[in-house]
Amino acid sequence: MRRTMIVLAVFLATTLLAQSPADPPMLGFSAADAAKERALEAQFDSSLKRDDLRDWMKRLSARPHHLGSAYDHDNALFIASLFKSWGYDTNIEEFSVLFPTPKKRVVELIAPEHFTAKLVEPPVPGDATSGQQSEQLPVYNAYSIDGDVTGDLVYANYGIPADYEILERNGVDVKGKIVITRYGGSWRGIKPKVAAEHGAIGCIIYSDPKDDGYAQGDVYPKGAYRNENGAQRGSVMDMPVHPGDPLTPGVGATKDAKRIDRKDAEVITKIPVLPISYSDALPLLRALGGPVAPSEWRGALPITYHMGPGPSRVHLALEFNWNMVPAYDVIARMTGSQYPDEWIMRGNHHDAWVNGASDPLSGQVAQLEEAKAIAELAKTGWRPKRTIQFAAWDGEEEGLIGSTEWAETHADELRSKGVVYINSDTNSRGFLDAAGSHTLEKLVTQVARDVPDPERNISVLARLRAHEATRQSTRDGNAEMRREPHDGDLIRLDALGSGSDYTPFLQHTGVAALNIGYGGEGGGGSYHSVYDSFDHFTRFGDPTFDYGIAQAKTTGRLVLRLANADVLPFELKTFADTMSRYLDELTKLAETTRREIDERNRLVREHAYENAADPTKPFVAPKAEPPAPYLNFAPLQNAIAHLKKSAQEFDRAAAAAPADRQAGFDRALMHIEQSLLLPNGLPRRPWFRHQIYAPGFYTGYGVKTVPGVREAIEQKQWSDANAQIESVSKVIEGYVAEVEKATR
Repeated sequence: MRRTMIVLAVFLATTLLAQSPADPPMLGFSAADAAKERALEAQFDSSLKRDDLRDWMKRLSARPHHLGSAYDHDNALFIASLFKSWGYDTNIEEFSVLFPTPKKRVVELIAPEHFTAKLVEPPVPGDATSGQQSEQLPVYNAYSIDGDVTGDLVYANYGIPADYEILERNGVDVKGKIVITRYGGSWRGIKPKVAAEHGAIGCIIYSDPKDDGYAQGDVYPKGAYRNENGAQRGSVMDMPVHPGDPLTPGVGATKDAKRIDRKDAEVITKIPVLPISYSDALPLLRALGGPVAPSEWRGALPITYHMGPGPSRVHLALEFNWNMVPAYDVIARMTGSQYPDEWIMRGNHHDAWVNGASDPLSGQVAQLEEAKAIAELAKTGWRPKRTIQFAAWDGEEEGLIGSTEWAETHADELRSKGVVYINSDTNSRGFLDAAGSHTLEKLVTQVARDVPDPERNISVLARLRAHEATRQSTRDGNAEMRREPHDGDLIRLDALGSGSDYTPFLQHTGVAALNIGYGGEGGGGSYHSVYDSFDHFTRFGDPTFDYGIAQAKTTGRLVLRLANADVLPFELKTFADTMSRYLDELTKLAETTRREIDERNRLVREHAYENAADPTKPFVAPKAEPPAPYLNFAPLQNAIAHLKKSAQEFDRAAAAAPADRQAGFDRALMHIEQSLLLPNGLPRRPWFRHQIYAPGFYTGYGVKTVPGVREAIEQKQWSDANAQIESVSKVIEGYVAEVEKATR
């Protein structure tokens, strides 16, 4: 990679000088080629048709199409036929994966009265597919173990670790009990995981109307929000350990793959777990006694929320068909004319829990329209410089199965050829939501500046900034306190945790990734229910499919610019700036944690908790903790300072750099993300190799940046924190070494 990364700065400098303010510079392109690219994108836009999106969504959502179902296979064949008809080199890759479906589900309140949960989502008027009960997966959580348990009930709010500290403070022990939690606060799979760690024997998860029901707006079918019988299916696989097929961790689930025994699969839950609606949850919660729940634990049901345990006593019985089923990934490729071994990858899944109009077909139909419009460009004689590859993944809902098995199967190719993976999932009316590798912030910002918002006569970038500014004003309570956005500011991409198909590309194989979508105005409440239907989406989600077109314009531009750029449009300075911000967060977290422990220990010594407690209510004072040591952040501080300095030296060297090493420069940029991986991965979860971005061990979807260090501090594992500081520092120094090779 020696002397190869210099060319980007040369292109950027010449572009900035050559282009006029009326024609903003385009990252990675000379002025002349940028003009050609804009003309190409205008031609791309002219091919986009809303009616295509509507017709495809109606076809794909006509029947339930969960993993392993007949219509899931039909949809894969249909999507493949579209790609083939447009001229893509298309194939379907099949994997054999473990997928449990329920054969017994029982939730009964047996004391102080009797109630049997319905566990059914009935048809509603005006929703043509809500009555397809013979084909619908019933309400359940995939990868719960079988189990038949009876015990007193305890309400544990969102079921995250902090909630169990509150239970303990109130004298409530969940050992030998069944826990009921509400959706939210973390990913659903964390709830049975933490409950089992505290000794619970079963877990029930319900949808409280405060979060996505009548407290948010009118319920379906009158409005978009979850009605009393709506329930959220979903996987509870322990994906922070690893996603994908539970029986083939780390290798592709081909038919001849070596599989572990199901009893050895660490991502399957330790206790039985089932989701229910709030109409089924109400009798269980209404019968609870014990301490009154804190105000922040109280939902919108017409009851006083109690913690228990009892007198609610519950019987939970679950049994599953543990079947091996096929997963069908549709892969469509347009080979690059100059750099066929540089892959620009684009994906969205096609499977759903039921009919899945919003999740995932709102994103899938936009991707199809994007692919169709790119194929129309190819008919004129244009070819991308780099290979474009589209994917329609299967099995995402159960645990990112299709994308993970494909990435594990093709890991060597990805490490050699993968440039960027661009993901989408659901899509609806509202605002741009962008997350991903921070080397891509400037590219995303420039694209957002060039895409018009369908509802306002401004760019989606300007509308996003207005949205963020007004939200910040509301939070601050003072408009003068907010940070004023300016036209030259970059979009600050959110870091990627997990929850969609970018995970195996970024966090296992080290391919830079983006996750792009629109939303925030369509209303929520159909998620993972039978009511996620074509009728629901065309009433509330994106009735005109204007934002489906906006999505296609956005991701289409990202694909085209990455595929056509003179040099790959990455910017390394943004990563250095981001790492500096993460360092500030970590040092502040360590200092705050140390002070909190010192203050709590002081209050324990002075018996302040006992003296402040209501003597008529159960109360257990917290115990003193070992004092927190001062962590040695010096290695990380030095590494990040070195990173920032090397970026400055790179900029100074650019002025005298030769401009004839484009191919080598691309190779350096497309592999730079891989220098942030460690072969042994993160503590307790070696599948996750990226040392800067990972899903949290106790958040699931939510990201933990610099996870080895951050989670060690949060969990007060001080020796691990110091060891991880050293480890991450070496990773950053390795990244710097690649930059310095280019500078020399």
